Amino acid sequence: MTIRKLLPTDNESLAKIIKAIFVEFNAPKIGTVYSDPTTNDLYKLFEHEKSILWVIEADKEVLGCCGIYPTKGLPEGCAELVKFYFSPKARGNGWGKELLEYNIKSAIDYGYSQLYLECLPHFSSAINLYESLAFKHIDKALGDSGHTSCNIWMVKNLLT
Repeated sequence: MTIRKLLPTDNESLAKIIKAIFVEFNAPKIGTVYSDPTTNDLYKLFEHEKSILWVIEADKEVLGCCGIYPTKGLPEGCAELVKFYFSPKARGNGWGKELLEYNIKSAIDYGYSQLYLECLPHFSSAINLYESLAFKHIDKALGDSGHTSCNIWMVKNLLT
């Protein structure tokens, strides 16, 4: 398994993985990353300053991703943890936790003091992982992601 930065050639593979997960878990497609047009060109999205998308691959096959992004409208010093999706081949072996830790370190390196995330109850395994890494539930959305179907919001303070 390798963790590396996003490449332009990853766009198609990652879009397919992300959309397949929404189908697999019967998650809403409208108001989520599924229907977000940036999902089809993640490389362009992550050219934004102080953002990064880490990709996980094994045997030269892209298996998932997770990144940080300074979503519009977030409080000063806060970035959003985004695009945390793994194909079934990559689940259940600790790679998710490792990838999240890469992102937490990246957020700190970029000078962020908080990480925010949005999720759906369909992804309960991810929620359990977030909770194990000290993400705390909050009562409302922060920022303007456009993902109006997400109804679980969490924040992690990085300066503790």
